[in-house]
Amino acid sequence: MHMTQALQPIPFDQPLPHRKTLREWLIPLSTRTTAWALVLLAFDFSLLFAALSGTVLLEAWWARLLCGMAGGFIIGRLFVVGHDACHQSLTPHRGLNKWLGRIAFLPSLTPYSLWDVGHNVVHHGYTNLKGVDFVWAPLSPAEFAALTPMRRLLDRIYRSGWAPGLYFMIEIWWKREYFPNARHMPTRRPIFVKDSLLVSLYGALWIAVLVWAALATAQPVALTLFMGFVVPFFFWNSMIGFVVYMHHTHVKVSWHDDKTAWTRAQPFVSTTVHLTFPLRFGAVLHHIMEHTAHHVDMSIPLYRLKKAQARLEEMLPGRIVVQPFSWRWYFQTARDCKLYDFTRKCWTDYRGRATSEPRAVPA
Repeated sequence: MHMTQALQPIPFDQPLPHRKTLREWLIPLSTRTTAWALVLLAFDFSLLFAALSGTVLLEAWWARLLCGMAGGFIIGRLFVVGHDACHQSLTPHRGLNKWLGRIAFLPSLTPYSLWDVGHNVVHHGYTNLKGVDFVWAPLSPAEFAALTPMRRLLDRIYRSGWAPGLYFMIEIWWKREYFPNARHMPTRRPIFVKDSLLVSLYGALWIAVLVWAALATAQPVALTLFMGFVVPFFFWNSMIGFVVYMHHTHVKVSWHDDKTAWTRAQPFVSTTVHLTFPLRFGAVLHHIMEHTAHHVDMSIPLYRLKKAQARLEEMLPGRIVVQPFSWRWYFQTARDCKLYDFTRKCWTDYRGRATSEPRAVPA
């Protein structure tokens, strides 16, 4: 501990230390607490139950709509708890993490084992490596030109800034998580089917309870399902699509199509964005936006990420992309980051015009 505190920040013109060294700086912040994890899970489920109850019990349509949106946001909070459990960073107990993760993932209808493969193995193992990491992977100008007119239109919609939920629901959840076919998930495991069936059962129970509640209160079933299921589920997809887009899309963040160059770029630091918010809003998101620290060391629990991120930014001045959030910045990023030119190492618009400075490839 004393040795870590005595270390000096690494100047920008010096080589970036090995990832093992960066993790050693964060060892004191990787302690996990079972009790706090259980409190977080119970608290968020209580909030979700209250919000979904409001979609049935309140009279004003706008109040029910707000409750549905709040329910979607709380599903996002529960997902972050499950995300930590899937990384084995929520509690010190591996078996407990697996069950807590499955429970926390239920409201988002996320099959635990499929998220584990797609996120932990693929995304974290190969962050921003084109052809492997598939989350918001940009097309090159040549790839975009080769698409059918309908696929080009869909890509424009996805990257408009207005449809992150549509992207995540179709490209990630439907194609790669919920009973994925062999094309999108070549590996076939029995646990994938079991986890997909588990979330299907939860979804059916969720819908059945809403139908019962509508009939018991003499309300239209369709409206109750819309407010209590469709709105929360779509809001959740919009929230997660928005979050993962901002984690790795920025004019200062590079993508790679060559594994050797990608390795030299040390992507656990250079491909992530730390998005900051006023009024401690990051805490409301369970600190998922302290994302660089998470990619450096996935064992750090969400309730210690803020300190871990601060430690990294103290030790690596000028290397980490820190972006204060604003809607103006977000939509400017959506305008700038349409395609990626892997030859020039820069983002472009749909006409192929560069919208960011070319990024040098580390020697």
